[in-house]
Amino acid sequence: MALICEPLGRKHPRADFNCGVPPLDDYLKVRASQDVKRRVAAVFVGIDDGTGELVGYYTLSSLSVRLGGLPADVQKKLPSYPDVPAALLGRLAVDLRHRGQGHGELLLFDALRRVWLRSQDVASFAVVVDAKDENAASFYARYGFVPFPSRPGRMFIPVDTVAKMFA
Repeated sequence: MALICEPLGRKHPRADFNCGVPPLDDYLKVRASQDVKRRVAAVFVGIDDGTGELVGYYTLSSLSVRLGGLPADVQKKLPSYPDVPAALLGRLAVDLRHRGQGHGELLLFDALRRVWLRSQDVASFAVVVDAKDENAASFYARYGFVPFPSRPGRMFIPVDTVAKMFA
């Protein structure tokens, strides 16, 4: 199966989406279109190229990160501004029917690639996630995300690290 990632649109079938986490399901079904319309989040869906079925989704938005909340070694590499720009990977969910097939990884890599490519136009020093539990934190850590020392569950990966993934 090929997975196509594209911006959420009216044509995408959302009614049957079930990732097992009601707030993530409800977001896609009820609020995602409004967030896109209001420009508070960009929502991307992963579609099975063969069936047209919605496999998963993720959201991206802009974020300001307090420089003082980052690890000391990272702070040293950045200008001494109070805040630095980042991209927030706010939600990432895969339908239960498609779990265990690598779709979460494909969605994550699509999000990272989008941020990296657009960081030339709208600066982002990192991609930030809020891991909802230990399983999510382990998932993100496998791909190089590191925790914020000042905020449990919040993790980031520098865009420079992302660039190396796609080089």
